[in-house]
Amino acid sequence: MLALTFSTGVVDAVGYLGLDRVFTGNMTGNVVILGMALAGGDGLPIIGPIIALLSFMLGAVIAGRVLRPITKGWTHRSTSLLTAVAVLMVALAVTLMVFGGTPPKPQEYVVTLFLALAMGIQAGTARHIAVKDVTTVVVTSTITGFAADSRLAGGKGQPWIRRGSAIVLIAAGAAVGALLLRLGLGWGVSLSALITVGVAVLGHVGTRHSANSPEPEVSLPASPHPRS
Repeated sequence: MLALTFSTGVVDAVGYLGLDRVFTGNMTGNVVILGMALAGGDGLPIIGPIIALLSFMLGAVIAGRVLRPITKGWTHRSTSLLTAVAVLMVALAVTLMVFGGTPPKPQEYVVTLFLALAMGIQAGTARHIAVKDVTTVVVTSTITGFAADSRLAGGKGQPWIRRGSAIVLIAAGAAVGALLLRLGLGWGVSLSALITVGVAVLGHVGTRHSANSPEPEVSLPASPHPRS
C-alpha cells in the first residue's frame, strides 16, 4: 500500500502538470479546483475535474461491487482489481508515448477519464484491504493522525513509521512524476503501471503463502483430575 501511495504521487503529478491542473488520485484537490473555477477563478479547468471526479467514483463503485461479498484483507479479487489497474496504466502509457507530447483536448479528457477510473479502483481496493492510515490516494487523515497522536499532543505512541512513510512517499512520488514529465507524459504512467504490477504480484504471492502455511498445533492443558 505504501508503494501504491508513491505511485499515486507520480500519477497526480502527471495529471496536474501535464493534463491541465487535474488530479486523478486526490479528489479533494479536484473539488477545491472545481469550486474556485465555478466562482470565476481565472484559467481554472472545469471539465477535467468533473470528468476525474465521476470516473474516480465509477472506479470505486466497481471495486466496491467486486469486493463486497469478501471479508476484508487481500484476496484473489484484490489481485484481479489491481491487475486491471495495471492494464489500464499500460494502455495509457503506450497511448501517451504514441502521442509524444501533450494530447489535444478531446484525447486529454479520455486520458483523464481512464487515469481517474484506475485510481478509483485502486482506492476502493485499498479501502477493502484496510491498512490503517494508508488509503494510497490521500494523506490528509494520515497527517491528522500523525499530529494528533504525537507526544506533543499528549499521545503515548503511534505507528509513526507507517504514517510518516505514507506522507513522504506521496511527496516523493509527485517529485519523481514531475521529473519524468520532462521526458513525456507516458513515462510517469509507465512507472505507476510497473509499481502496480509489482504490488499485485507480491500481494498475490503473499496471500497464497499464507493460505498454504500450516496452522500451528494447539496443545490443550492436561486435566488436573485425570480419569482412572
